[in-house]
Amino acid sequence: MTMRWLLLIVAAAALTLGANAFGHDARPAYLQVEETAPGRYDILWRTPVYSGMPLPVKLTLPAEARNVTAPNVQELPDSTVERRIIAVAGGLAGKRIEFPGLQGTITDVLVRVQRIDGSHQTILVRPSQPWIEVEARQGTLGVVTTFAKHGVEHILLGYDHLLFVFALMLIVRSPSVLVWTITSFTLAHSITLALATLSLVHVPGPPVEAAIALSIVLLASEIVRIRRGEASLTQRWPWVVAFSFGLLHGFGFAGALSEIGLPQGDIPLALFAFNVGVELGQLAFIAAMLAAFAGAKRLGLPELITGGAYRVATLAIGSLAAFWFIERVAGF
Repeated sequence: MTMRWLLLIVAAAALTLGANAFGHDARPAYLQVEETAPGRYDILWRTPVYSGMPLPVKLTLPAEARNVTAPNVQELPDSTVERRIIAVAGGLAGKRIEFPGLQGTITDVLVRVQRIDGSHQTILVRPSQPWIEVEARQGTLGVVTTFAKHGVEHILLGYDHLLFVFALMLIVRSPSVLVWTITSFTLAHSITLALATLSLVHVPGPPVEAAIALSIVLLASEIVRIRRGEASLTQRWPWVVAFSFGLLHGFGFAGALSEIGLPQGDIPLALFAFNVGVELGQLAFIAAMLAAFAGAKRLGLPELITGGAYRVATLAIGSLAAFWFIERVAGF
């Protein structure tokens, strides 16, 4: 693989992703089970809506469960929410809750079970195993594992965040400067992720998502300016630009976390685990890109900033981000 082909593949992948995903349309379904009395539970079942169509996943409770109140369904613009109260003889511990249809999707289900004694269970149900067996108790490790996995999944499916990081990598060629730049981006979005998740700062989601797309457009324009030999603020102080836009991206991460909710008894722990997962996923992406660039360089292939492939990749990134911006603004 030549560097030219590598950049062309990135451009093609970006355009393909743009036709099939809009940055954060990887929201999981969410099931909350709260025990209010022995054997009695409040159920909240939320399924996301994609392009006007609800996720084709059903909720199947154990055969022993009976409705105390009939399901109350509420249709929202981005999801369908169902609430009911059930009673289960002997309780839910050791019983299975299933999600028919999940195996035919690429979406997960986040399940949170809150027991009357204050203990809880949080788990991410995947299509490969579309069911959960309710445990008597769940420890700290279960919460950390669940939210760290969700953080990794969110960043790797958050194509707008990855395009932003990739654009930074096209601008910053020095390894040491790249480390400072990515560190600044990480620090910034960690700050706003925590502030927004803890409800200390509130910013509406749709404008944030549109602004994130616009930040990628601005980076793409900076790449063009640098290519032309013009003065560039991003080239001169990339860590400052990364920090500024990182604050914005942190609100985007917080929006994704608010979609699934946090366990009330373990909010700091779940927030920390989610952020660690985001950073692990981001580092994995950066490592993969650096490895690809280093491999091409060792083969004596063209430099990253030469050739038409570089311009095609930049155009693809900017065009896709502009499309996201227009699509998100139109959705206000």
